[in-house]
Amino acid sequence: MSVEPMRQFHSSRRGDPPSSDAGVDTLPKMLARQASTLDASRIAIREKAYGIWQTLTWPEYESYVRRCALGLISLGQRPGEINGLIIDNGPEWLFGELGTHAAGGISLCLFTAAVAEELAGALKRVSARFVIVQDQEQVDKLLEVRERLPEIRHVIYVDPTGMRPYREDPWLISFADLISRGKRLERERPELYNALLKKGRATGTAVMILTSGTTGLPKIAMLSHGNLLAMGTKWRDALQIRPGENWYSMSPPAWIVDQMWGMGVALVSGMTMNFANTPETLLEDFREIGPHLLITSSRFWEDTASRIRVRMGDAGWLKRTLFAWAEGIGRKVLGAEERKTAPPFGLRLRKRIARRIAFQPLLDRIGCSQLRSAFTGGHPISPDVIRFFRATGLNLKQCYGLTEAGGIFQVQPDGEVKPETVGKPLPDTQVMIGEDQEVMVKSDANFIGYYQDFAATEAAFREGWLRTGDAGYLDEDGHLVIIGRREEIIRNKEGQAFSPDYIETRLKFSPYIKEAVVFGEGKPFLTALVNIDFGNVGAWAEERMIPYTTYNDLSQQADVAALLREELRRTNERLPQAMRIRKFILLYKLLDADDEELTRTGKVRRRFVYGLYLPLIEAMYGDLTTLPVKGKVKYRDGQVGVIETCVRILEA
Repeated sequence: MSVEPMRQFHSSRRGDPPSSDAGVDTLPKMLARQASTLDASRIAIREKAYGIWQTLTWPEYESYVRRCALGLISLGQRPGEINGLIIDNGPEWLFGELGTHAAGGISLCLFTAAVAEELAGALKRVSARFVIVQDQEQVDKLLEVRERLPEIRHVIYVDPTGMRPYREDPWLISFADLISRGKRLERERPELYNALLKKGRATGTAVMILTSGTTGLPKIAMLSHGNLLAMGTKWRDALQIRPGENWYSMSPPAWIVDQMWGMGVALVSGMTMNFANTPETLLEDFREIGPHLLITSSRFWEDTASRIRVRMGDAGWLKRTLFAWAEGIGRKVLGAEERKTAPPFGLRLRKRIARRIAFQPLLDRIGCSQLRSAFTGGHPISPDVIRFFRATGLNLKQCYGLTEAGGIFQVQPDGEVKPETVGKPLPDTQVMIGEDQEVMVKSDANFIGYYQDFAATEAAFREGWLRTGDAGYLDEDGHLVIIGRREEIIRNKEGQAFSPDYIETRLKFSPYIKEAVVFGEGKPFLTALVNIDFGNVGAWAEERMIPYTTYNDLSQQADVAALLREELRRTNERLPQAMRIRKFILLYKLLDADDEELTRTGKVRRRFVYGLYLPLIEAMYGDLTTLPVKGKVKYRDGQVGVIETCVRILEA
């Protein structure tokens, strides 16, 4: 098909890559270059262990990767074989993944929250040979499905806690033993590692990533060494990232964002990767580090905004008044910036005062005082959340990308941030609006295809352009505006089309709404299934002496229904008439990835949710005010429970 009908086009150019990158065509080669050129005092990795921040320099980082690669070789790793990683954010993730690449292998990171059947299915699909896991929990999952995974030679565990009873099983090897094996082979054959590096090619597959699977079985996207290095170079140049700046790894390694950064941006730029002590101390350790750059999910920023607003609401009169005054000043300055006009001197002076006495302490408290740029991606976010943080002086910007594009390729430049858009392309990236408003991208970071799925790979491209599957348009300033997934655009009975994402993101600006799913295809009005935020609504109920026991109990309280009705009313007032919610149901359980209602990255699987809750959705278009329900819930241990309750059908 010709590209002649394409209507809108935007590109960004960077020019020739720095000469220092010449000849560095794989991820392990980039690591080796950084280890040889960066000052030995430069910190590559910082991890909090037992309450103390431990550091590794670039040469030490490279040494661990080298020994991990040689350890895998000693166990029989062969070029082109695929290794699975079921691991938390930490140095061993980087060692294991880059070690796999250096040994000529391919890595596939999986979510630690996945159940045994889910892990077995993914590992079986790629015929994984080795699996590096975090701890006993992950080992037990694989032991449960061991007979289905005969091709796995060894499972390598990082944390030895609780592993003593497993010592006699030759299938299991500790990560420490893997490194020891690598040391021995290094002594015996000191030339081997460099010989392995020379065999690597930019076009070789480095990383496999499961796509979100919002509409069915996740595909397996393949990214080459060249794809990830290209993405790293784009970010380094666009943001002028300097060696030693801090990045905080908080998204799962199985998600494209931390893959893009850990395997690309940090390696190319020489940034320091920082890791929390445990997942439970992630926010506490985040504050101690105070990173310079951060990309994380929209849910993180939505939850943070909710916590701030709830705490401000619970604060004393003086603090509430001070924050309201400071936020008002911040929003006036932000409004002037969005109109591209200079704020008056008096307003700028008040903004400095507000920053000193209100915003700076707040940003320090949440660990964001040193951020020069923060980004939100993975799912649309309400512009209200963006404006809330930008009013405080936090340089939060929405960005856009997808796994198949090698990560985030669309970023808002400083000085021209527009909360409703996702900005402009990174250097050497072209974006075009095609037929049916589909966003298309051309870049050297675009993936090389789906694993063992030629038809899907062919369908993903049109004359060299990657089809994102999202609908959007370019505004008058060349900023990309995402409407939503093309397949999820709905039309009401009158034929008016809109994206449910647009409404849902605005609903979730409420501190009392955790998740919302909007329906209305072919219907006279829109309805929604809503999850309350258990923490915030629970605190609200406790202050008012409203007793409750479980999530189900709290969600069905009459007072909670009144609270949520008011929240939806406020949102409706800011929406066009056709987009307003008429009826809603407070769900009796949280949508959960273990129940297949969400992807592992937190995206709603809309079609699955529609099928699962169809009786509730249909009831909202009738005359019922209550509806008895009997639902299933799957627990982390694989057991299935039953919930019986009665839900209210509420008018918004």
